[in-house]
Amino acid sequence: MTTTIESTPIGLLTGKVVLITGASRGIGAAAARLFAQEGAAVVLAARSTDAIERLSTAIRAAGGVADAVTVDLADRASIRAAVDRVEELHGRLDGAFNNGAAAQRQVGPLDATAEEDIDEQFTVNFRAHWTAMTAEAALMRRGTGGAIVNTSSIGSRRANPALPAYGAMKRALNSITETAAVSWARDGIRVNGITPGGTATEMIDAWEAATPGIVTQITASIPLGRLAEPHQIAEVAAWLLSDRASYVTGAIVPVDGGAGA
Repeated sequence: MTTTIESTPIGLLTGKVVLITGASRGIGAAAARLFAQEGAAVVLAARSTDAIERLSTAIRAAGGVADAVTVDLADRASIRAAVDRVEELHGRLDGAFNNGAAAQRQVGPLDATAEEDIDEQFTVNFRAHWTAMTAEAALMRRGTGGAIVNTSSIGSRRANPALPAYGAMKRALNSITETAAVSWARDGIRVNGITPGGTATEMIDAWEAATPGIVTQITASIPLGRLAEPHQIAEVAAWLLSDRASYVTGAIVPVDGGAGA
């Protein structure tokens, strides 16, 4: 079965201001569209200025509220400036979906992983999230709290010989997600993570180009028998950011079609 279900918006995020990193494509772009449909005022952040400007224009044309801010996840000052821009635009932050990531450049075993790959994975897939989370939480504390969702990966939950640096930094992200949830609970800030499995995005297309047949291999490992569509991952993030998940914090939620079961 390959049919996916498109949900009907129910106002899940009505009245909320939500920042989305990595919003130019894939899961982030799907989240931007979905969150706006669910009533959020979204601020889209990515390095690709043209892409997020086009997407924010499309969201506004459909009746939503959207702004775009350029961010380089390798630059800590750029990340903090993006959060500052949210405060300038809306005066508060209710939710953040930290979704931006870098793919591991070289697919292969641990002992062949380049030092440059380790450095980039640390910078973008771990440190950037730490920087974003701390800036987001500081702004949320000036309001009434909020919710943060970090995009990790199924590859963080087990050995990852093909993408060892990527898997390691995503596992570290799980750890700081849980730590933040405990540390900031008294501030009214919930922090959760999601671990998508195989998802039909540009990142997996690049992996397929580097390793032909990997999509078939991944699909065979998924009990539901298909890759996720980006909007299906975004649906889970939307719920975690909403008041429907008001008692959920410190969770690392699998969104993998049963592949990790």
